Amino acid sequence: MRIFKKILLVLLVVFVIAQFFDPEKNEGDIASLDDFLADTNPPENVKAILKESCFDCHSNVTRYPWYNSITPINYWLAGHIDHGAKHFNASKWKGNSIKRKDHKFEELVEMVEKKEMPLPAYTWTHGEANLTDEQIEAVVTWAKGVRLKYALAPKPE
Repeated sequence: MRIFKKILLVLLVVFVIAQFFDPEKNEGDIASLDDFLADTNPPENVKAILKESCFDCHSNVTRYPWYNSITPINYWLAGHIDHGAKHFNASKWKGNSIKRKDHKFEELVEMVEKKEMPLPAYTWTHGEANLTDEQIEAVVTWAKGVRLKYALAPKPE
């Protein structure tokens, strides 16, 4: 029993010390989304869905929950945010080619239709981010319209 108490004490000390270390936060300027929103022109209902269910991981603007102050949870969240932004980052929309933008929207449609986005790990703690069938239809319809816009855009020579 004595060794068990020592192990618990060491773990507690490590946990307390770990609280002094945090990963870098993803707290960019909301204006970083302006190019994406202007280019894709989502209707208000879709804009609200994007803000509630997508931008925390897919932009440079994350709203952090209270439990982000706890290590190691904050590192786990940072990993999800980094991974999501690596695949699709609305804050870095400007400068992407039409082809790349279209491809990102193709992936968006696929992931939302299959209900693979938002991730269950996100919706588990953000119940409001669970998309209804109506919301999925609104996002997919908007995204397909954006793809059509890109398909009709003049191709660079």
